[in-house]
Amino acid sequence: MTQERPLGVAMIGLGMVARTHLLALRDATPPLRLAGVMSRNAVRAQAFAQEAGQVLGAPVRAYADVEAVAADPAVDLALILTPPDARASLIGPLAAAGKAILTEKPLGRTLAEAEEVVALCAAAGVPLGVVFQHRMRAASRAAFDLVRGGGLGALGLVEIAVPWWREQAYYDEPGRGTYARDGGGVLISQAIHTIDLALALAGPVAEVTAMTATTRFHRMEAEDVAVAGLRFACGAAGWLTASTASYPGASESIVLHFEAASLRLAEGVLTVSWRDGRQETHGATATTGGGADPMAFGHDWHQSVLEDFAAAMSDGRPPAITGQDALTAHRLIDAITRSARDGGRVLIEESDP
Repeated sequence: MTQERPLGVAMIGLGMVARTHLLALRDATPPLRLAGVMSRNAVRAQAFAQEAGQVLGAPVRAYADVEAVAADPAVDLALILTPPDARASLIGPLAAAGKAILTEKPLGRTLAEAEEVVALCAAAGVPLGVVFQHRMRAASRAAFDLVRGGGLGALGLVEIAVPWWREQAYYDEPGRGTYARDGGGVLISQAIHTIDLALALAGPVAEVTAMTATTRFHRMEAEDVAVAGLRFACGAAGWLTASTASYPGASESIVLHFEAASLRLAEGVLTVSWRDGRQETHGATATTGGGADPMAFGHDWHQSVLEDFAAAMSDGRPPAITGQDALTAHRLIDAITRSARDGGRVLIEESDP
């Protein structure tokens, strides 16, 4: 598409991450225009619209409902920031109206819901992107370049760790950590970012044996800890540990052991340890919200996701992170959940329901 004016954005859902996206919109290049915002809480929508107008220096509308967003010709792109239980019901009418969709993770509460969202957008012929901003770090991009470069040899072992902490107050918010609103606990709400990045680098997992639990540190319906043994489609072995019960919380990490070198991603830095003794680093140390403050991170990576999505719309290409890409993480989370529930090994097929 030819961009004759700044792309118009509607922000739907005004929870914790909304201000991060507001700052990302403010600083995006080329400029993006926030046409309006929407929340199930009309008072919150009006207040946020006023704040956004002050931040951006331009008036921002407060929409009454999704039908108003769908009918607004000033909206090219809907940015979905709601809890997972609201995603599909919003994306359906927006996609039918021809609005491009960029949504926070996860695509849905379950693999089936995620697949439904992907199918809705495909049937409507609109772009669908997912905010997996960890892929946009300088360290992650350097890791992608090394993996794609072909000089690392075969992958043999993958270590994925998410040792995060959340206070009980975090789970005291109505619906948080429930299957009805969020679709689960640490796996789908926190670890999904690290899972997505690890799978984008290592490829899909073919087989899982797992357990999950809710520790004594939290009163919540879903899991706050998960442990899984993994066999990747490429033949590599590996494991995943994920927790929001690991006080005081630490950075997530991904370690990929190849024949020629080991790659460690942690705290925004990639450390490459070559088998011949050389070592190199890429990126810069950064916080990611692994401790008690879930918003302890900047907006630069979100800005990169928005900029890429806008460029993809203008260039007529897929965004860097498509809905189809996101399904790989959903399939692994679904397999871990099934293995923990039923016991034993779960095989993952790309078309697994």
